[in-house]
Amino acid sequence: MQTQSPIALITGGSRGLGRAMATHLAQSGVTPIITYHSNTTAAEEVVAEARAAGVEAAALQLNTEDTASFAAFAEALPNTLATLGGTRLDILVNNAGYGAHTPIGETSEADFDAMMQVHVKGPYFLTQSLLPLLADGARVLNVSSGLTRFSFPGMAAYSMAKGAVEVMTRYMALELGARGIAVNTLAPGAIETDFGGGMVRDDPEMKARISEMSAMGRPGLPEDIGTAVAALLAGPSNWITGQRIEASGGTLL
Repeated sequence: MQTQSPIALITGGSRGLGRAMATHLAQSGVTPIITYHSNTTAAEEVVAEARAAGVEAAALQLNTEDTASFAAFAEALPNTLATLGGTRLDILVNNAGYGAHTPIGETSEADFDAMMQVHVKGPYFLTQSLLPLLADGARVLNVSSGLTRFSFPGMAAYSMAKGAVEVMTRYMALELGARGIAVNTLAPGAIETDFGGGMVRDDPEMKARISEMSAMGRPGLPEDIGTAVAALLAGPSNWITGQRIEASGGTLL
């Protein structure tokens, strides 16, 4: 049975930016499947928000650092797609991840490897595992960071991983273009979430500094990223591919 609306898989969709992405895609008529690491309650809240917007939704547990689990996840995913009335993914958003604020001189090898695992290796091999389930003409969005364009102390390992995401995006766009699959990068700026311990959301001094650097005069909100993702993925065009789109409110122009 053909789905009545596009189906999107959003990793890390139970909180922060991923939650805003799922909610705004649902409001645009897209059926979201979110993955979550451990917070079942938060994941169920996102599903309820999507249903309140008039579309079905689902939440699946997935540790995006555990690449060995991806084959089983991809094998089981068609069952979830069937419950939503579909057979293929129309959208994949590689969003799951976390930050680390550590100077280069204090970064452990384990911390560095963790950044590469969750932000680079995870999205690379999850996308690979899901290629047979991506519809021709689908869209893939890899989440990077404004920190690949501007630099702040303590963010080297995280920003290096996100730089690799942007290179990965260009190669995915090149290799998947023959199937009509568009692949782009979204690079958020400083957003008021619990990222980095909530330093942008909860630290008045940090918030003031970011506001001074922004053309819009404020840090971003999760909704700013949610609406940006919906604009990129829920519209009719997929001619844009291989691009880095920054959503930072004009930080450090």
